[in-house]
Amino acid sequence: MKPPRSDRPRGGSAGAKPPHKPSRPHGPGMAAGGGGRSPAPDRGKTRSGTGDTGRPRFGSGPASPRPPAQAAPGRSEFSHVRPEREDARPLRGERGPRPPTQVQERPQAPEQERTRVRVRDRARVQDRAQVQDRARGSLTRERDSGYVPPADGRSSGQAAPPAPAAPPRGTVWLYGLHAVQAALQNPARRLRRLVVTEEGSAALTARLPQPWALAPETVDRARIDQLLGRDAVHQGAALLADLLPQPVLAHALERPGPVLVLDQVTDPRNIGAILRSAAAFGVAAVIVQERHAPEETGSLAKAASGALETMPLLRAVNLARTIVMLKAANFWVVGLDAEAAAPLDGAAFRERRVALVLGGEGSGLRRLTRESCDELAKLPMAGIMESLNVSAATAVALYELGRAR
Repeated sequence: MKPPRSDRPRGGSAGAKPPHKPSRPHGPGMAAGGGGRSPAPDRGKTRSGTGDTGRPRFGSGPASPRPPAQAAPGRSEFSHVRPEREDARPLRGERGPRPPTQVQERPQAPEQERTRVRVRDRARVQDRAQVQDRARGSLTRERDSGYVPPADGRSSGQAAPPAPAAPPRGTVWLYGLHAVQAALQNPARRLRRLVVTEEGSAALTARLPQPWALAPETVDRARIDQLLGRDAVHQGAALLADLLPQPVLAHALERPGPVLVLDQVTDPRNIGAILRSAAAFGVAAVIVQERHAPEETGSLAKAASGALETMPLLRAVNLARTIVMLKAANFWVVGLDAEAAAPLDGAAFRERRVALVLGGEGSGLRRLTRESCDELAKLPMAGIMESLNVSAATAVALYELGRAR
């Protein structure tokens, strides 16, 4: 007896095909088949490779068209491969969502305003072009005529002379007939160079006969102007010499006469005029500050009119300490102050040797200097002027002190 046949033959007949095995659904977009199962996704071809013919598939009902895939907002068509989340980080090389750009709209100007701006800009361009054209024309005319603009800003057709060279360190240019004559007669002055014009040589020879201590160089006036500057009134004579050595206070006090102490007098012409008055009234020495006083210059020597070579000029580091030293040498220190109560009386100092202290214009005596004086005095003035120039006040005070002798 033969065994029963199974429902499924092992070999089957030729041309018979096995029943279709449905596949699991892969995701959205798949058409639903019969019996709760879904057919394989349609990849554009049938199992026979002939494309979609509309014939029913094996083991399924009639074919139904696949609905088009619609991407949800914020999701791409490949969302089934990698679902996107709000907190998901973008892949390497993939840019995240760009925030919306807020563009601030500029208010539109009215047509009249835009027209006015265009006209203004066009006028500016035309004005700039005209200025450039005029400048080019001016440069062309100056280049053709050979005009050289002066260096000192003067409207002349010639170039300005170069600035005078500074004298060597430790030297000074002295100019003027009186200053040069006194320097040539001073044995303590070391001389280096003497330049004179023909007129200046004749005038200097009339004051001091030759031979001089230094052989002169006869030059024209323009050469001396180049050495000293155009503002120097040299009278055709200039002398290059070393600075005078610093005198000693003890040696200066051996000379007879009062002593002048200048507190922050900074004008070299004022100091030169004070030296001239001091030499005229028999002053023993003039003391200035080391830091707040000008150096020895040609203008100072010119204003002194030769007195710089005969009057000792001392420089004190501490003026209050120097006043104490003058008191120790039996000097009566009198400060000249416009606010003092008593006027300056020369007869009151007949038996005393006076050291007269004067302050600079405007500030006057400083507090420490005023407190260091033995007494304060003022010059009596009946006019409308409250004070005098420091050089003029020195001359009046020295005359009052010398009147009682």
